[in-house]
Amino acid sequence: MKYENITEGVFLSRPNRFIANVLIDGKEEVVHVKNTGRCRELLIPGVKVFLEKSNNIERKTKYDLVAVYKGDVLYNIDSLAPNKVFGEYITSFFKIVKLVKSECKYKNSRFDFYVEYEDKKAFVEVKGVTLEKDGVMLFPDAPTERGVKHLGELCECMKEGYEAYAVFVIAADAGAYFTPNEERHKEFAESLRKAERQGVNVLAFKCTVCKDSINIKDNVEVRL
Repeated sequence: MKYENITEGVFLSRPNRFIANVLIDGKEEVVHVKNTGRCRELLIPGVKVFLEKSNNIERKTKYDLVAVYKGDVLYNIDSLAPNKVFGEYITSFFKIVKLVKSECKYKNSRFDFYVEYEDKKAFVEVKGVTLEKDGVMLFPDAPTERGVKHLGELCECMKEGYEAYAVFVIAADAGAYFTPNEERHKEFAESLRKAERQGVNVLAFKCTVCKDSINIKDNVEVRL
């Protein structure tokens, strides 16, 4: 996944979930934050960030905040990126994957992907991961009732013969392994373990992140 018109800046503050104040070329700018999560461990005053300049001259904000350094590791914080990079990743297996559809409805649910490969049919739900603690990648960074609902729905679709995948895309080349964040949301952690016991495939991938791109690199161990 590639970005265009990338600009470097320095993060100053985040008045609310949707905007941030960033210093760009000596001028303070109000920019759009492409991630409504907390990101408190990443968006610290003074850190280096990267922004994509919009081509829409009518927009109130000229820039989208897409990446931030934590130490010497660059994290992508575009909430749309995990789905896009995973979609690119699975379609690269063209000899195995026969069909990929995004945002697919199943009964009263809507999953990120529907995939047909070999003789199998599967639904896939993708979650982006940006929280790191002591070398471990964690999800979620805040309670997510929606995440719990998705796991229950994945279990339901298996009853009709579909395969099910819960995929965690780590938006950085970081982390020794992935584990659910019991401290932030115990119910989600318990639901993920229950889903895995019922047959949901739980996968995690880390990414190569550059200031103007993000791509899946390889698998990361999952510890439930």
